[in-house]
Amino acid sequence: MPDNSLYWRRNLYVCLFGSFTTLLAMTLLLPFLPIYVEQLGVEGHAAIVQWSGVAYGITFLGAGVMAPIWGRFADLYGRKPILMRAALAMAVCMSLIGLAQNIWQLVALRLAAGLLGGYSSGAVVLVATQTPRERSGWALGVLSTGTLAGTLLGPLMGGIMPGLIGIRATFFAAGAVIFVAFLATVFLVREDRSAFRKEVRQVTQRAWSMVPDRRPVITMLVTAMLLLFANMSVEPIITVYVGQLKPPGGDVVFTAGLVMAASAVGSIVAAPHLGRWADRRGHWSLIVWSLAGCSVLLIPQAFVTNSWQLIGLRFLMGVALAGLLPAITATIRHNVPQAAAGTILGYSTSAQYAGQVLGPLAGGFVGGQIGMRAVFGATTLVMAGGALLNWWVSRQIARKSPLGDDASRGRLAPDERSADDRPP
Repeated sequence: MPDNSLYWRRNLYVCLFGSFTTLLAMTLLLPFLPIYVEQLGVEGHAAIVQWSGVAYGITFLGAGVMAPIWGRFADLYGRKPILMRAALAMAVCMSLIGLAQNIWQLVALRLAAGLLGGYSSGAVVLVATQTPRERSGWALGVLSTGTLAGTLLGPLMGGIMPGLIGIRATFFAAGAVIFVAFLATVFLVREDRSAFRKEVRQVTQRAWSMVPDRRPVITMLVTAMLLLFANMSVEPIITVYVGQLKPPGGDVVFTAGLVMAASAVGSIVAAPHLGRWADRRGHWSLIVWSLAGCSVLLIPQAFVTNSWQLIGLRFLMGVALAGLLPAITATIRHNVPQAAAGTILGYSTSAQYAGQVLGPLAGGFVGGQIGMRAVFGATTLVMAGGALLNWWVSRQIARKSPLGDDASRGRLAPDERSADDRPP
């Protein structure tokens, strides 16, 4: 490793903070988004729900479109400049959203935030390439957990802050926090660029050819998309759904924030235990059981009669979701060579963005055209389909692999382990 490896922990923690704050800012508007959309002049229940889905999902559409382009710029000019650009652009866009005067301005600014942002995807590549090889798996797991935490805790902050400082001031505060992440990136992140341009260009061109078996990787990319699709499809309708459950005069925005944050609390409680379970049983087994558990827990959410029942079920769903993204990352890392890990993990981030785009759009459309309860039913089918896909692929690989069940569980072969993991 170059001398820059001395700074890899600091790079990780700065990227963790930046990814957490940018994802938190992108999701904190969920509890009050329908209310803000209505304040901007949209009328009618169906129109409010559908415009809320468009305004939320279009950010991730822009991010998914631009991710390969910004990745190319990062190869040419370095990852740190790309992170600086993304953080500054997000800080400006979030602040301007607080000044929007109509729905078109809101949608345009959310799109700009996606096109010009992409901090979390850039952070994955920087951490993967600037961290010592024997610690890169742990570092990427920490980074992915922080990203998920930002996505889940954003709605909690969105449920609290508007009541304290107002909706528009909430956007200004989010922009200020992201600007702090920009300053931390400028002054604290260190990147070694002595030899990475040629190496990264070569790896990018032959990354897929370096993967011995693409089935696990493709399955994980699909699973990452389905996970975010299922999670985000429900989020845009939560506020309206809670409004139907809570008695008149209640604080709908605050209650919706609690509902959305309940899954984050469940994930925080369950993550260490699921991590140990995955070490014993395998990451792929955790993915199958987590997806199946989520599909089961979604069914009663369509039939709750009060908000506290919904909060309890979302907490249990957070327990099931706790280890999914780290397990997906670990499974990819176990099935690709070290040299191609950064590139393939970048594809995983793009797959997550695709789910974050399609989920809110699908949820908003189904909720507006068919009804709120139908969203939970459709999401149940998506999660169950993901569980069956992972179970079937893992069984196929286990039958043809000399490692047997170890292959289906996402465990490393002896010659694939790092030097520190091999027995003496």
